[in-house]
Amino acid sequence: MIAWIDEACAAGARLAKACEVLELSARTLQRWREGDEVNADQRQQASAQRVPANTLTAPERQQILDLANAPEYAHLPPSQIVPTLLDQGLYIASESSFYRVLREADQVAHRGKAKPATHHRPKPLQAQAPNQLWSWDITYLATTIKGVFFYLYLIMDVFSRKIVGWEGYESESADWAAEVFRKAYRREGVAPEDLVLHADNGSPMKGAIMLATLHKLGVMASFSRPSVSDDNPYSEALFKTLKYHPGFPDKPFDSLEQARQWVAKFVHWYNEIHHHSALRFVTPGQRHRGEDIAILEQRQALYEAAKLQHPERWSGPTRNWAPEDTVYLNPGKPAKKEVDFKQNTA
Repeated sequence: MIAWIDEACAAGARLAKACEVLELSARTLQRWREGDEVNADQRQQASAQRVPANTLTAPERQQILDLANAPEYAHLPPSQIVPTLLDQGLYIASESSFYRVLREADQVAHRGKAKPATHHRPKPLQAQAPNQLWSWDITYLATTIKGVFFYLYLIMDVFSRKIVGWEGYESESADWAAEVFRKAYRREGVAPEDLVLHADNGSPMKGAIMLATLHKLGVMASFSRPSVSDDNPYSEALFKTLKYHPGFPDKPFDSLEQARQWVAKFVHWYNEIHHHSALRFVTPGQRHRGEDIAILEQRQALYEAAKLQHPERWSGPTRNWAPEDTVYLNPGKPAKKEVDFKQNTA
């Protein structure tokens, strides 16, 4: 190999490239040249791999498997087996060693009769018009009394992002939630069987009164996985907009009425003044009433006219002002599933 490298370098090749072809480093070649025996292969990987001194022997590994599968331990995890053995004056290996041996034997699984709870991602939902898909949640509003909060119930239309229902109360309750929803449902004139209501897994969301109200009105309920806020992203984003609004009070609310008055002003701002970035910068109210189509067409026409007047200022197409036809809640992952879902539900 040294002769090959010398021959390549003599022909004009670089030393590093010649060594790379033979999967050597220049330092290894140097060590070979300095060695007493030039013909000896002194690469480190050529030597036998060292076996760690603390490696479990084959009998010890088998003992771990036998103990873990014994009738009195088969239902216990290593975190229970090891202390039990210690109480009997017996130490075989650490918990991590137990887990490692079981993993290599493909025996790491739930070892009790009760199966662990599995929570699947919510069914993907879509909306192509207002009042097809709503999302709602409850957030806290701090009061002047430490540890006491007001509770803001907010319902939004996912397609238009409009706040269609809200109310503030002094407690969380399925009764209050049902009342807020009934008012919004009647105000919007929703037809039976047309609406899906998505929420998280809180007790007000899954209370008997709330579920009975949805059933009576012909509304399908959808729920997030426990402790997974990403399954209800629209409501979470709305709460962030609310609490980071420049007008949000620096001090806690003195009374429930004060909190309601501020929320009423925020709802008007959000629905009718706030140009929503996800809606091509129209207001949720305009989107909800269908006014966004004419507004966005006018913007598109103005951009096209500006391009015709000064084409040298445009390196490509004008800005896209086309409205989103379909809005998705919890689309499948990875991206391929989202594409399949859109095709299947088109």
